Amino acid sequence: MDQRSYNQFCATARTLDLVGERWTLLLVRELLTGPKRFGDLQNSLRGLGTGLLAARLKHLEREGLAEKTTLPAPARTPAYRLTAAGRDLEPVVMALAGWGLKWAMGQRREDETFQPGWAMLGLKACFEPQAAQRLHAIYEFRIDDEVFYTRVDDGTIETVQGPAQHPDVVISTTGELFRDIAAGRTNLARALDDHTATATGKAEALRRLFGLFRVPPAQDRGAAPAA
Repeated sequence: MDQRSYNQFCATARTLDLVGERWTLLLVRELLTGPKRFGDLQNSLRGLGTGLLAARLKHLEREGLAEKTTLPAPARTPAYRLTAAGRDLEPVVMALAGWGLKWAMGQRREDETFQPGWAMLGLKACFEPQAAQRLHAIYEFRIDDEVFYTRVDDGTIETVQGPAQHPDVVISTTGELFRDIAAGRTNLARALDDHTATATGKAEALRRLFGLFRVPPAQDRGAAPAA
């Protein structure tokens, strides 16, 4: 498959030559939380056919953005992971997520799928580094049948799919509720109060968690600009 080019000697155009095709950045999004098998990617990206998925992965490999790997035991199955260049696209994906929370989300449409991992990255896009100063904690999120953990280390954050070895706090909730938390329609403190979510672990780490993310209020793209 020939890759189209803007034929412009411009950093933005060159980047879009690499990741501007449909589904490509979403593949990067999926791999930001760790290596994924071909079937995992196919299950997450409904509507992306097998042939096109294979073509997009080959493109990412050819351009040095992703590479083949083998998952550790007990899986020991082939998978894909981002290279250093691919991981450097994380701020781009986070910026798009942050913009989308403010200007594009609105209400969920009937035909839209949802994965808890997308909400995890949405929250990461709202991370407040200043609120995490001198905080060293690992938060495990059990969302329906999926598990993620977030490591916060003195103003930095990392999100990985899978269980943590020694989490300081474990949060359990449903995908629907977590989606609403990530979209700013409710918050974790309220969910814990009404028992739609549960939390166990260190009280101080949980208290600090409440202030780590600031979801921007939704804005109307058609509204007149502020004076």
